[in-house]
Amino acid sequence: MGEQKKKLFSEFPPVSTSDWEAMIKKDLKGADYEKKLVWNTREGFNVKPYYRDEDLQGIDAAATLPGAFPFVRGNKVKGNDWYIRQNIRVNKVEAANKKALDILMKGVNSLGFVLDDNKEYSKEDLDGLCRNIFAEIVELNFVCGRQAENIAGLYLDLVQQYNRDFRKVHGSVNFDPLGRLVIKGNYYDSFDEDFERCRRLINLTTNLPNFSVITVNGRNFHHAGSSIVQELAFSLAAGAEYLTQLSERGLSVDKVATGMRFNFSIGPDYFMEMARIRAARQLWANIVKAYGPSSDDIARMSIHSETASWNITVYDPYVNMLRTTTESMSAAIAGVDSHIVRPFDGAFSKPDEFSERIARNQQLLLKEEVYLDKVADPAAGSYYIESLTDQMVQEAWKIFLEIEEKGGYIEAVKSGYIQQKVRGNAEAMDKAIATRKMSLLGTNQYPDFTERIEKYIPAEVFKPSVFTEKDAIVETLTPYRGSQAFEVLRKKTDDYSRENKRPAVFMFTYGNLTMRIARAQFAGNFFAVPGFDLIDNPGFKTIDDGVQAAIESKAGIVVICSSDDEYASIAPEIYKKLKDHAIVMLAGYPKDIIEDLKQAGMKHFIHMHSNVLESLQEIQQELGI
Repeated sequence: MGEQKKKLFSEFPPVSTSDWEAMIKKDLKGADYEKKLVWNTREGFNVKPYYRDEDLQGIDAAATLPGAFPFVRGNKVKGNDWYIRQNIRVNKVEAANKKALDILMKGVNSLGFVLDDNKEYSKEDLDGLCRNIFAEIVELNFVCGRQAENIAGLYLDLVQQYNRDFRKVHGSVNFDPLGRLVIKGNYYDSFDEDFERCRRLINLTTNLPNFSVITVNGRNFHHAGSSIVQELAFSLAAGAEYLTQLSERGLSVDKVATGMRFNFSIGPDYFMEMARIRAARQLWANIVKAYGPSSDDIARMSIHSETASWNITVYDPYVNMLRTTTESMSAAIAGVDSHIVRPFDGAFSKPDEFSERIARNQQLLLKEEVYLDKVADPAAGSYYIESLTDQMVQEAWKIFLEIEEKGGYIEAVKSGYIQQKVRGNAEAMDKAIATRKMSLLGTNQYPDFTERIEKYIPAEVFKPSVFTEKDAIVETLTPYRGSQAFEVLRKKTDDYSRENKRPAVFMFTYGNLTMRIARAQFAGNFFAVPGFDLIDNPGFKTIDDGVQAAIESKAGIVVICSSDDEYASIAPEIYKKLKDHAIVMLAGYPKDIIEDLKQAGMKHFIHMHSNVLESLQEIQQELGI
């Protein structure tokens, strides 16, 4: 018996897909299969309720090995290690170096020095910034814009001066004229000069095989509200533009491709983000292959990722820790090369020691306790993720080809095609947040009832970030956070309540026990969003008892909570008796009697399909906020 080899569960008969489908349709009892179980994503493709081995048929990339072309399974043959990066804004060289040495002792092994790109740095400045940092074991990155050529040259001098092994030096300078074009509306100097600078940068660092000098900042699209597929497609188009422009300037694809890095934001769509990063490597490998590199290894994509800023919130900020944890898991499992976790309070204040420590430790936990760095491509073999990856490849490639048909990335930006696509998706997501089809926990859903903003927060925190220059030659993208409109709503209440009584909402619960409780809970969550006080009630025996209690509460808003069957008889009477004392609203939308209620004078109805943002803005106006 000990020598027999059997497949696990071999005693169970196989179940075919048709058998599964028959059982599902039986359980649905006539309900629409597509509407009930198939998820139509914001990216434009359908996700089935389950996947099987047969779904991998025809997906050739799923059968490849880690470290093998087209690198869908990652660049590494063994393990899945990545650099834990933290950025440091450099105001004073000595202070930045001191902080760098401190955080290197706390688990970071990649540093990002954010420099002033209007300042001319000397070799002494850079030497002081990098003092006592061993470049062969720490990845050093410089976010320096127009100073990229100067910084790269100085860094190369230091590497030579300290006799470092060029092959072991990892890092980057973040030079991205195409990214600047779409955010600020213009090049650093001009199209020709910027690409000539790119050419010089590539040649300057040709002996540093692991040091990137051209960056494609795909995160720019995400910050402005693009979809995952759009961010991927537009980033690939920008990367292809760099390959084309620099090849035409006499550089080999080998030099250009190995000198490039892609920066992506990682959002909350857990499995989608894994699929996106895997698809990015596969698509980029095939794009580079088309330029005729000397070997397949040239087609490896270097990926740096950051947790998203678009879904970070000011209210209930500790929820941001949960967001960045799942986002970091997506990045790690997908096999990025380096990663930054944004501090949970970074959207509204300067991160402190605590928030930076939490951000670092999230990645350390994923390595030291979850062991996500131990296995190459942990997602491999999952029918679901492999299928999602293939769908992501197909959808992103369609958009990439559309851009190519328009003449490439630059022409697509000049015509406004890319900006229009991003803006359209952003508007759709804004609407989804306003109607709560998309949840931002703690902001538009399940807010903390007791939270108040007491300390000063700059007004800019609640507004989109406009970086457009006066001499812009193209339409620009505008970075913003999806929660800003709701945060403005709640902050208005907080500001108003410093000198006035905070608005209160009285729950007029009556009749059917189940329905009144459910609708009172819904209404409570609804009005906690703008930070109103809530006055709940166990249920009134008579309408007059409820009317009397509502008047005595002096609440500015009364919400009638009962069943649709009872609204026809009770709502008009309650409204008539309270309309001169408060704004009277109805929880629900009883279609059969809605016109009768409107004729009686009622105009406020809150329900599952309400545009929560617009409804609450209207209520604030009526209350004089």
